[in-house]
Amino acid sequence: MSDGRALRSERSREAIVGAILELVKEGDLQPTAERVADRANVGIRTVFRHFSDMESLYVAMRGRLSEQLEHFLVVKPAMGGLGSRIDAFIEARTALSECMLPYLRSTHLLRWRSDFLQAQYARDNRDLRNQLVGFFPELKKAPADLLEAMDYATSLEAWDRLRDLQGLSRARAAAVQRRTVEALLAQLKG
Repeated sequence: MSDGRALRSERSREAIVGAILELVKEGDLQPTAERVADRANVGIRTVFRHFSDMESLYVAMRGRLSEQLEHFLVVKPAMGGLGSRIDAFIEARTALSECMLPYLRSTHLLRWRSDFLQAQYARDNRDLRNQLVGFFPELKKAPADLLEAMDYATSLEAWDRLRDLQGLSRARAAAVQRRTVEALLAQLKG
């Protein structure tokens, strides 16, 4: 393949991956290959020349998304007092949740027919739990139910409920999550 053709092929591939990310971000939670092709300004055959099926497109989409999300999931050693760690955790989890919300909703719809998305969903939840324990290592010695409650209360699904079903602003949702985290962590003292 000539350099020009290889470059065009790579641009098409990148446009296809960018298109599915844009569609999901805009609320098209189950984008079809046709809609992806239209958004990428390529033919449907080009989509399937680069991706053998939608599953392989999900893998490429997640690869690109993971690059964008990597810094949100960095598990830093717990530093400072509990209040400053709560502040840092709520800030990090809020930013991650806002970024991930459309992709979470899409994953919930699509994971039942995608082995990759099912496995990725499980990995994401492990990563979120590891981040939680990274901020609050005292949870390692806490009663198991307390760790489960913290994991649940700070989950992306809980954030989705606060933002969508309860209609809270980002700031109010963060305040609710902060209050919940404070209340749960107060049980460690008692």
